[in-house]
Amino acid sequence: MVATDDFPGDAELTHILVVADADASRDFYRDVVGAEIVREYGGTSVVARLAGTWLLLVTGGGPTPDKPAVTFSPPDDPDRVSHAMTFRVPDCAAAYEVLTARGATFLTPPIDHGPEVRCFFRDPDGHLIELSEYRG
Repeated sequence: MVATDDFPGDAELTHILVVADADASRDFYRDVVGAEIVREYGGTSVVARLAGTWLLLVTGGGPTPDKPAVTFSPPDDPDRVSHAMTFRVPDCAAAYEVLTARGATFLTPPIDHGPEVRCFFRDPDGHLIELSEYRG
């Protein structure tokens, strides 16, 4: 048993994305972004490993006994963001080219902001994903 003052100790972080179609999201994260698919559960959830972390893609659903007032739903407006993921990359332009060739659609090409070069793309549900090259 891990004492609370040892948290996070050996814990691993899983990022949960609520998606409309688990198969479409699995294909996107595997084929475009390069995630390793670890397991799937009945067409409603997909567990992936990506960039050193876990990614859980789950379809929406209503309250459950352990979250009695919570409903999971995918984004309803891709232009209103409550969270985003960032991939820190050594070369933003190169990563942009690779992901574009794999089918990612970017909002703009990489833009140079001085110490940082960045650009954004979306997954099939509109979740915003950033590529960022920090040049300090």
